[in-house]
Amino acid sequence: MTAIDRQHSGSHRIDTTLNDWQETGSPGFWMKPIFKDSQTGVSTALMKIDPGAYTPDHAHDQLEEIYVLDGDFYDAEHSYGPGHYCQRAIGAMHEAGSKGGCTMLLMYRR
Repeated sequence: MTAIDRQHSGSHRIDTTLNDWQETGSPGFWMKPIFKDSQTGVSTALMKIDPGAYTPDHAHDQLEEIYVLDGDFYDAEHSYGPGHYCQRAIGAMHEAGSKGGCTMLLMYRR
């Protein structure tokens, strides 16, 4: 099952437990797409980070919103736990990693 594309009416849903985790290109970082607007590129996904996984400085061409669901997550500025929220400006350089593993909700906006 893939992510829901933008709909113009009604309610649409998926059961993310039925989707497999997908490789992201960064070792130990996995995604489950939930929503993607094919016209604007806006998206929402679950991300799982394996214990000890790390990715060096990088940036995104969209506003990035992170909400930690479980486990631990860190960047060069802070460590985050369940219930923590972080927002990154378009083009903001950042690293990312997890000591013990985590799951988070990611949203990308223009």
